[in-house]
Amino acid sequence: MTTGPSTPGDSARAAEDPAPTGEDLAALLARLLGETDKTQKDLAAEAGIKYPTLNAWMNRTRGTSRINPDDLRALANILRGWGVETTPRQIFEAAGRPVPGPTDVERENRLLEIYRQLPARSQRALLQTAEAMRQATSAA
Repeated sequence: MTTGPSTPGDSARAAEDPAPTGEDLAALLARLLGETDKTQKDLAAEAGIKYPTLNAWMNRTRGTSRINPDDLRALANILRGWGVETTPRQIFEAAGRPVPGPTDVERENRLLEIYRQLPARSQRALLQTAEAMRQATSAA
């Protein structure tokens, strides 16, 4: 487990991220839940995640590579709503997932508008390209 910044640029990020580097999702969630009076069941219910699924992540019996990014964002938002100091970046990194850029409704709507204007063949090609981009990002 890494205990501190390993490169000069990491020191600024370490100052804004309170979680020790190297924590996996199970360890991070256990630590953060320990800062509250809430349970895994509370977290699962409020985040809209099935309790057995969250429990499997926390017991490391289910991998984290396929967790929906919206679920990871929800975990961060719920925990922050409970007064826990965490960031979406910490949650994504602990899950071993690339941190997606911020969602922007305007950009999403523009992309959807463009998609709807394309013929079916081009829509399929766009989806294939987007899926390839997502997979390449996940593998990085």
